[in-house]
Amino acid sequence: MKIELKKASEVIRNALSMERHLLLESEAMALMAMIGISVPTFQLATSIEEAQKIADALGYPIVLKVVSPDIIHKSDVGGVKLDIADSDQISEKFKEIQESIKEKAPNARFSGIIVHKMVPSSTEVVIGGVRDRQFGPAVMFGLGGIFVELLKDTSFRIAPVTKDDALEMVQEIRGYPLLDGYRGSPKLDVEAILDAIVRISELIEAIKEIDQIDLNPIMVYQSGLVAVSARIILPHTKESER
Repeated sequence: MKIELKKASEVIRNALSMERHLLLESEAMALMAMIGISVPTFQLATSIEEAQKIADALGYPIVLKVVSPDIIHKSDVGGVKLDIADSDQISEKFKEIQESIKEKAPNARFSGIIVHKMVPSSTEVVIGGVRDRQFGPAVMFGLGGIFVELLKDTSFRIAPVTKDDALEMVQEIRGYPLLDGYRGSPKLDVEAILDAIVRISELIEAIKEIDQIDLNPIMVYQSGLVAVSARIILPHTKESER
């Protein structure tokens, strides 16, 4: 799939025109789809009734995630609810998110709640991008989820990153055997990882207004992958919730 850089640029410019320096996650996920990286099918709900209608159409189990221009780390403020089994739980968890935000981030603006179907668990990886003042845009790869902070098992390359560069990045992390069929486990789709790394490299190199990209976690399967969470930071963002 060709990267739709023009559409991606429009999303960035729209956010900056509103003096926002953090894309809403709904915007970031839509942008990932524009550049050919798979994300869960999702919709944005602003009420319990709307969330229930979306969830019923998507099918359970469901994930709810708060959307706010003022909240970077959703889990820290109780803004993520996983494995929701039915419509009654949608109502319960929606209210829990709202109450937790009021308590832990009282000044945060509420833009709605992302509703998406929970994807199957698998090995998690992270792909990121950062614009370094000295070296310019760079791309990062590593094991995802809690492991990215716990093990710090990551690799970096300066953009542009070729497919060969991406393969080196993947193979040089200590956790590579987990992707390559460790102790009889199935081999995962490394080609899909390489493709995603190259696409992130092209994106951060082409759109100068992007300061940071963080796709974590990305679930990698025997065939394909899905970026479950996406964060895109534009210049001058304060790295804290209000």
